[in-house]
Amino acid sequence: MVHYANPPILLNEVINDLDAVKKLVERNAPYTPLGGWFRPDNIGGEAMSPMWFQKDWVHADFASEGSELFLEHKRIIQAAQEFYNAEIVEPHTIYANMFTSIAESGPAHTDNPYFRGRDRTNTPMMLLRAMFWSGLFDPWLITQATSIWWLNDVEGGGLKYWPNGPDSPPESHVGTMRNTALVGDNHGMFHQVEPVGPFDAGTRKVSATAELAPANDASGDWEVTHHGQVQYRAPFQQFRVSVLWKADIYANDEERQRSKKNSLPLNEVVRIFNDDLKDRGANLHFGLDRIEDPTLPAELAAFYPEPVPIDAGLSIFDADL
Repeated sequence: MVHYANPPILLNEVINDLDAVKKLVERNAPYTPLGGWFRPDNIGGEAMSPMWFQKDWVHADFASEGSELFLEHKRIIQAAQEFYNAEIVEPHTIYANMFTSIAESGPAHTDNPYFRGRDRTNTPMMLLRAMFWSGLFDPWLITQATSIWWLNDVEGGGLKYWPNGPDSPPESHVGTMRNTALVGDNHGMFHQVEPVGPFDAGTRKVSATAELAPANDASGDWEVTHHGQVQYRAPFQQFRVSVLWKADIYANDEERQRSKKNSLPLNEVVRIFNDDLKDRGANLHFGLDRIEDPTLPAELAAFYPEPVPIDAGLSIFDADL
């Protein structure tokens, strides 16, 4: 089942004080290479990670100093209300990405879903994605809005996205991206980070446990270090910086109150999957004991495949480097 999304809303001149954002980026250092569900097995000290760094600024009960600059941004909230024709927008997550020297694209993907009572704290991420693409759990799906904002312009670093679905040609936001934002549904719309320069040395790789932070010499450079050893150094303006904002969306307060009820227990997830698999005549049936089984998502994907968008660029995580 494909969840289609409307084209995102483009905002220009989003932040009045870009120096305040730069200070926020500095204050939240260090940043670490992207891992998580994209790279669950890459945890060692060998230089195998592209220079795609990330850091949460707001999540759960934590909010970094100054993060309200994005969390409570009126134009972004208004754009989310307009996009969904909804009254209630509840921001809950902000994180920053910093990229440089990546000759391939990021993965073409939709953002990770969550459901009433089921999220990454209590359910394996790949099972959540299987739940989403099956369409069987839409009554429990929590609608989310996403804003992606860019601090600066660099060589490359555009965003490819599929506003008309994964079977239609993509569009790109690229070139003059400084202080712009795209607000929409990144959980229903495939999107992909395009290659980020400079491209003179191809894709540079660092250790999965490396850290990116300002150099301690007032030069304005940033350094990637691993156990005190510098792996890479460049001026701050060479790094593509983006800030992602996420919010739960409710048409009105009645829907919001209703969403707090009828949480989805794991045994119900198993039952719903198994009932549908039986109706399909599938030779797959599983119990609660297999929820954490890493082979289960691939088995479910045979019946509930995640689409592959056309014209996607080669992913850095799939490239043979």
